[in-house]
Amino acid sequence: MAGLRFELRDIPPEAEALRAELRGFLAEAGRAWSPRVRAYSWMGFDRDFSREVGKRGWIGMTWPKAYGGGERTALERYVVLEEMLAVGAPVGAHWIGDRQSGPLILRLGTEEQRREFLPRIVSGELAFAIGLSEPDSGSDLASLRTRAEKVPGGWKINGRKVWTTNAHKCDFMIALLRTAPAPDPKQKHQGLSQFLVDCRSSGITIRPILDLLGEEGFNEITFDDVFVPDSLLVGKEGNGWEQATAELAFERAGPERYLSSLPLLTAALDDLRAEPAAPETVGRLLARAGTLRQMSLAVAGMLQDGKTPAREAALVKDAGNDYEQVLPETLRELMQPGRTPEEVLEMQRLMTMVARSYSLRGGTREILRGIIARQLGLR
Repeated sequence: MAGLRFELRDIPPEAEALRAELRGFLAEAGRAWSPRVRAYSWMGFDRDFSREVGKRGWIGMTWPKAYGGGERTALERYVVLEEMLAVGAPVGAHWIGDRQSGPLILRLGTEEQRREFLPRIVSGELAFAIGLSEPDSGSDLASLRTRAEKVPGGWKINGRKVWTTNAHKCDFMIALLRTAPAPDPKQKHQGLSQFLVDCRSSGITIRPILDLLGEEGFNEITFDDVFVPDSLLVGKEGNGWEQATAELAFERAGPERYLSSLPLLTAALDDLRAEPAAPETVGRLLARAGTLRQMSLAVAGMLQDGKTPAREAALVKDAGNDYEQVLPETLRELMQPGRTPEEVLEMQRLMTMVARSYSLRGGTREILRGIIARQLGLR
């Protein structure tokens, strides 16, 4: 029976040295951030902030210098992510490009694609969306039906994507599309390819979908004869499923999968000290965060070593999502109107609603547990 392995990692001194610089920058940048901004954190979209982050070399940190990267370690990058998430920084304008679109282009893109896109991601200029989910597919991603048909000089796309975060604000998306029929119903993952798609292309209609807070974070995208040139195929035609699932290891393992609600705990900590029930409850929350951090750091280390820890990443995301949803509800029971500052109460209310989506983003809880069970030999 196979197992799941998490090797403990420590943050090296060169990575820890970044913290003071980061905290100084974030303290200044975050002076005017409202509870709503902090509640959205890595989903918040602020191009000016992302450009400032890019100026300091904190996007594409592990990438080669030839493409604008910093050639730093994955654990140095991890420190940057931790500090940004801990204060609820609005990193959404560069988050996807840094986390997964850029690494995919770096690994599988053509030299032309690397030189065209990577330096602009590093600078905070380009924002990326993820074109995976579809209206009729649910969690069965391999059943997607949006098609790319070969035409002279490129491909013509028709179909729809949905739940595409910040697509109405982004410049490009990497879309998983069907380029050939599946051989049979049991092999739906075959015949899929990935493309770089300009979100402003003729034939694209983007319709925002309101969330519980009335924000237009999610989108439905309709493709009506959208032309994409051959030069924007990513990787090999027909290899999209393997590419997309490998990409999910980057999406599922990061500290955003357990730290998204942490700014609330940080903001509430001083006021909770006076509550009799707080020490034990807060202690348990912090201990749980510490365990999740070690698991997430282990996955970061495996990625640094060139491994693809897809199953370990699935476990981090599942356990982390549960924590992120429990934290605001747990703190609500401790907070007392009149004693807890209104700003903290507002952050708690907002985070409770935002956290509902965490167990859907990047793979539903049911899909993740199936992946974990298969690795443990339970199915």
